[in-house]
Amino acid sequence: MNEIELLREWDADAPPLTQAARARARFRLQQAMQAPAATAVPGVGRRPLLRIAVAGVAAAAVTTTLLVTQDPGTEPRTRTVSATTVLRGAAAEALRTEKPVAPRDDQFIYTKEVIERRPVSGGPVKKWVDESWSSVDGSKKGYVSELGHKQWVPAFKPGEGTWPPSKWSELKQLPTDPGKLTATLRDMGGKPDYGRPTRADEWPMVQIFLSGLLRHSVLPKGLRSAAFEALAAAPGVKVLPDRTEFNGHTAIGVQYVIGPPGTSWKDGGRTLLFDARTYRYLGLRERATTKQGTKVYDQSQYVVAGGVVDRVFQRP
Repeated sequence: MNEIELLREWDADAPPLTQAARARARFRLQQAMQAPAATAVPGVGRRPLLRIAVAGVAAAAVTTTLLVTQDPGTEPRTRTVSATTVLRGAAAEALRTEKPVAPRDDQFIYTKEVIERRPVSGGPVKKWVDESWSSVDGSKKGYVSELGHKQWVPAFKPGEGTWPPSKWSELKQLPTDPGKLTATLRDMGGKPDYGRPTRADEWPMVQIFLSGLLRHSVLPKGLRSAAFEALAAAPGVKVLPDRTEFNGHTAIGVQYVIGPPGTSWKDGGRTLLFDARTYRYLGLRERATTKQGTKVYDQSQYVVAGGVVDRVFQRP
């Protein structure tokens, strides 16, 4: 299918989504997640920078495995880590390296992202360098590049938005407590029920939303770290057993385990990749197919630059 169009935008003349509206959205999302695991190649014409899909429902617990990591100036060595260790390490690294920003409403968030595709059947790698400019408060036209396709994105209409939110004022309202962040994203714009545990069938949706936040090149202070901490609590993540190379780094892969108990979403499922030494988030890798299903690719994508600028086409 072509990504999660169902929750990306809505017209809300009234305040936050009603319980009935959220129930309809959850039902449609569940239908989407029961599609085949391979992700269809997305098109353009969407709100910026969410390209997320999963299949099935959450099940398995966080597991530990053997990984090869490396310390500065030493040979690689074997070490046992878990998905929780990697994700919490990524949270600490995000806090350590983040630079506080306070964009004005009339400014734009700039993102430069690289996408690479290698045909599974063999052949040359195709590479795109996409640049996008998103209005901080959504009141101005933005500009999006998607797999080399470029277009203007209209300003939000009154009451219109995205989920997870993309307007800076709404991002700032998201809690940086990981548990509260999970509940807020799960309840999709309604009043969060912080006291209710997240059900197993809700975790796939939460993982989608948390991954969506990671696609932002700039976030309010502490929010990126909170997203990693929240992912660490998900019951369906695991560390892949082998290290890999990603954008010049020795990388650890963390993958969602989606499906009936005892099964895993492998063979091209969405994998978040982290530096094997520092746990810094590097990007993601997944399998993608064309809409016609005639070609299958291993796709990698990673953000290489981001910042706040005063106008479209300006760079930090």
